[in-house]
Amino acid sequence: MSELTFEQMLDASLKTIHAGEVVEGTVIDVKPEEAVLNIGCKSDGILTRNEYSNDSNLDLTTVVKPGDTMEVKVLKVNDGEGQVLLTYKRLAADRGSKRIEEAFNNHEVLKAKVTQVLDGGLIVVVDEVRIFIPASLVSDTYEKDLTKYADQEIEFVISEYNPKRRRYIGDRKQLIVAKKAEQQAALFARIHEGDVVEGVVKNVTDFGAFVDLGGADGLLHISEMSWGRIEHPKKVFKVGEKLKVLIKEINGSKIALSLKFEDQNPWKDAATKYAIGNVVTGKVARMTDFGAFVELESGIDALLHVSQIAKEHIEKPSDVLQVGEEITAKVVDFNEADKKISLSIKALHAPEKKEEQEDGDVVSVDIDKVIADQDAE
Repeated sequence: MSELTFEQMLDASLKTIHAGEVVEGTVIDVKPEEAVLNIGCKSDGILTRNEYSNDSNLDLTTVVKPGDTMEVKVLKVNDGEGQVLLTYKRLAADRGSKRIEEAFNNHEVLKAKVTQVLDGGLIVVVDEVRIFIPASLVSDTYEKDLTKYADQEIEFVISEYNPKRRRYIGDRKQLIVAKKAEQQAALFARIHEGDVVEGVVKNVTDFGAFVDLGGADGLLHISEMSWGRIEHPKKVFKVGEKLKVLIKEINGSKIALSLKFEDQNPWKDAATKYAIGNVVTGKVARMTDFGAFVELESGIDALLHVSQIAKEHIEKPSDVLQVGEEITAKVVDFNEADKKISLSIKALHAPEKKEEQEDGDVVSVDIDKVIADQDAE
């Protein structure tokens, strides 16, 4: 039997390499677009940039260097020029697919950087496996603009694993929902009515503001924003603003908040400041046909009835007064229980002995009802 020549022996060694086989090679040369590996065969193996990574801009000299050893997969034994074509990316993807399968079966939380933002969702890559996270599964609330997630590391779980169709679906939403449920349970176990807590304004509407308390939102109704009158919540609060709020009521999962702290209640010493007979000053806040509401201080308004503005007959307050005008008047009625105060300018000029008679001209008006009717308009 004749001995094989050296060339025949090399050819024979080459034939032991098959497409799809995993081999170990040593890097002997690297260029930005390709690397050459010695895989123990007659011909060296060629690993192109496209077969190393999905990053088309990657410079191979930044990730491998001569002398490095690495496992690669054989794509073609002979590319037509006698070269062996190799792939690292597909081998990594095969192994990555197994990694994704394990994560899917074990409900493991994965973390990866967002490599691409699409109209319909996000792309993340785990061990060279592209995972798609649909927009509906990115968050627990609708997000129109997903660009803020570009290049961000996010956590997710695998909700669908189908290697035959190369379909790998990620879900970030369920992690957010689960975390919020956990935070909500912890929050409700911690808070009680009467507590003062810190929150962040999440949304502002016509009727109030929703404040994130860290696990649940509380409603700060417009009527609870101040002891004084609030024209519109958006003029007072901004989204992202931090607030210290009073928990007024907890009803199931609903939390009612307030900024009307009792130690700041302007009615606390009002009985002394606005006792009947006291002369006070205030600004005309708003007017109706029957009278003007005068702000004595934030949270305390008094009614100056049209009949008490002057001695002479006046058709309506706007004939002689203007909103914002400062006036001086005498307190002719004080009702702390109903938080109502009546004023009279006319009483300032009346003789002392006629004061009781003049006070009798004061018309009783349901101030709360009037305010409610005005707000309804």
